[in-house]
Amino acid sequence: MKWLPFISFLVLFLVCGSNLQAQVKTAQLSGRIIDQDDKPLAAVTITVLGKKQAVQSNDSGYFQLTVPANRAFALVFSHAGFSTVQRNFLLNAGENEFIPIRMLPGKTELEEVTVTDERSRRESGLVTINPKQAINIPSPGGGIESLIKVFVGSNNELTSNYNVRGGSYDENLIYINDFEIFRPYLVRNGQQEGLSFINPEMTRSVQFYNGGFQARYGDKLSSVLDIQYKKPKEHGGSAYIGLLEQGLQLEGSGKKKPFTYLIGVRNRNNRNLLSSQETKGNYVPSSADLQGLFTWKFSEKWSAEFFGNLSRTRFELEPSFSQPSTSVFSPFFTSNIGLDIYFEGREKDRYSTSMAGLSVTKQVNKNLRLKWLASWFENKEVESIDITGAYLFGERSFDRSRPEFGLIVNPLGAGVFQQYARNQLTIGVLNLSHKGTLTRGKHFHQWGVSVDRQQVRDQLREFEYQDSAGYSLPYQPGNLSLFKSLRSDANLDIHRVAAYWQDNISLGDSSGTILQLGARINYNDLNKEWLVSPRAGISWKPSRWEKDIIFRASAGIYMQPAFYRELRRYDGSLNTDVKAQKSWQVSGGFDYHFPAFNQVLRLSTEAYFKSLWDVVPYDIDNVRLRYFGENNARAYATGLEARLYGELVKDAESYLSIGFMRTREDIKDDFYYKYTLNEQNQPVDSTLTQNGYLRRPTDRLLTIGMFFQDYLSTNKNIKVYINGLYGSNLPYNIPNSVRYRNALFIDPYIRVDLGFSALLLNSDRSRRRRHAPFREFENIWLSLEVFNLIDRANTISYLLIKDFSNTTYAIPNRLTPRLLNVKLVGRW
Repeated sequence: MKWLPFISFLVLFLVCGSNLQAQVKTAQLSGRIIDQDDKPLAAVTITVLGKKQAVQSNDSGYFQLTVPANRAFALVFSHAGFSTVQRNFLLNAGENEFIPIRMLPGKTELEEVTVTDERSRRESGLVTINPKQAINIPSPGGGIESLIKVFVGSNNELTSNYNVRGGSYDENLIYINDFEIFRPYLVRNGQQEGLSFINPEMTRSVQFYNGGFQARYGDKLSSVLDIQYKKPKEHGGSAYIGLLEQGLQLEGSGKKKPFTYLIGVRNRNNRNLLSSQETKGNYVPSSADLQGLFTWKFSEKWSAEFFGNLSRTRFELEPSFSQPSTSVFSPFFTSNIGLDIYFEGREKDRYSTSMAGLSVTKQVNKNLRLKWLASWFENKEVESIDITGAYLFGERSFDRSRPEFGLIVNPLGAGVFQQYARNQLTIGVLNLSHKGTLTRGKHFHQWGVSVDRQQVRDQLREFEYQDSAGYSLPYQPGNLSLFKSLRSDANLDIHRVAAYWQDNISLGDSSGTILQLGARINYNDLNKEWLVSPRAGISWKPSRWEKDIIFRASAGIYMQPAFYRELRRYDGSLNTDVKAQKSWQVSGGFDYHFPAFNQVLRLSTEAYFKSLWDVVPYDIDNVRLRYFGENNARAYATGLEARLYGELVKDAESYLSIGFMRTREDIKDDFYYKYTLNEQNQPVDSTLTQNGYLRRPTDRLLTIGMFFQDYLSTNKNIKVYINGLYGSNLPYNIPNSVRYRNALFIDPYIRVDLGFSALLLNSDRSRRRRHAPFREFENIWLSLEVFNLIDRANTISYLLIKDFSNTTYAIPNRLTPRLLNVKLVGRW
């Protein structure tokens, strides 16, 4: 039965595509199209809504086409310089109908056209994302990252974090207009996160590399998210208001367009989202940001760009009560139990981010382009936690006929705990860099050099006290012991130098084969380690094949110098001798365009293998990463990914992604004693045993993601969006347990989000009154979103409680239940 929700949303996906079924019975529809002066209109495009086939009117304005019978459908009439006309019909089989159509002058609603080439098909690991779809995807987090999770999987809807091919979130690169972007570091769970750094309303293009990325990108192990913001050509903007988030975006340009501006303001409050959490209390989460992109074109050769960001996030919580139910982890047995926790105290966190970047570009000639960049990023974080909890756990009564329903009837243990933190972190990153490109014949050269100065000022003060059945844990007779303590002071100044060179070579006259060769070099004065990373890729499109298919492969060395969190051990001390984590990676696959269901679909597949050494192991607790602070492991990740793209209905692209993966790590010196028991279950002998390769915290065998769009066959202005995710179980670590490292499992993540949109005001201004309040609006949409449609109680982490017998009880921390959101969006 645990597969039933997953099977249900796959069936839903197939049912929603049922409009692809062929219609056997038809009718004939003809007509004449005229303008406002009764003159015939030629070359008017007539399309059946939801289909790609179209006909055009002749010189006399006449048209004729065969249409489905016994079924409602709509015809769309469009012509440059005239307002688009839509007519709805329902004809009987064999019926012949003639209609007159009058088209009036006005602004034709032109859909955004994305000009693409075969780059997204030729580069390994590259996924091109339409930012308009990222705006429409129903998800509590929304935005670009929610759409990325369709391709790479997820286990937490409250965060913008994502893991790629077995890597942690710290292994991902993010760029906006060539400026590298960072995120807060002290965040412990998705509840504390506010807005994603990326504003989808300001985004022009999104390119996501989930592996095999080129040398021109930085020194990380897993992925690259390359965002380009808009450069407006005319005045416009958008505004939206919803239960979770509100925003305003303005854009425009000068008269001769030497200057453009793009400004976005957002505010988010997750109170409605968090009020449904198992831990009841007073939540005060809020986040706001201001972003701006300004460009100047001084001449045909010189231009400049300024990008700025200010972000503030506040999270406060006064917990009162929690009543989860769970199962107990033990090597010998499991049983169902309940837990009641009563809280005192509060948590108060502040996260602020500011960034300023300036770039100057010179287009020397059509083949040579030079760019200089300077940026400053600053992150200030303050955490203050002082929460005490008293708990009772045991068997809970679920008999509604008895007065003790919902209460603990057979106590197994009781205790108290205290969580304390006073943490302050300030990170500043100054970057100066130069990039250039040169086209020469069949060669496309790219190069760059950068200098960074990273400043870290850190003060961590944390402890956790646990008392179980009158004994403090860990139990030491006569001593009062803390369960966990962390004390750290850091004052680091790190200087880094990096450079790269890359050449894309077109082989052959038809450019059927493209070869990419490049290398990076990196040095930092923290551990004085030189790193060299050669990378290569190749793509081949058979010119004599009838099938539209491209084969591609990549190989390279990828290294990630330690930044800050990798240096910090579990006890809070810093290890400044940590070396860069290193890997060699290979991947190969193909991209295939093929006809199906009267459409052209795209299938992209890729297999990969990553071998890693000098690995710094880590544990994941919600979204917080706790590193070992030592290069004491080796690891690998291998898998296969397949993605299907296509417009199951016209102008509504959908995705289906499936991935298989295994990732393991071998930690040095992880020995434990394995005991041999006699007939009385008493240990009589022991042997020292090493674990070998175990599951990494991100090890997930199967991920399935789906994003589907559709609209009514008679009205394109009423749309539906479905976002579905499935991920098999993840391991979860039991602290201080070498033998049972990552032995606890988090149940599979299953989630379906549903969204509906209705167009309240279209772009036809000719029918609006002169003094209408919304006359200047391009369109207005109203959306209704149903989050977690199947009401799945997904688990993100566990609260581990021990009794005096040292049995560990795993109490799940649940994610969001079914919720509703309403959003109103207007654009002008």
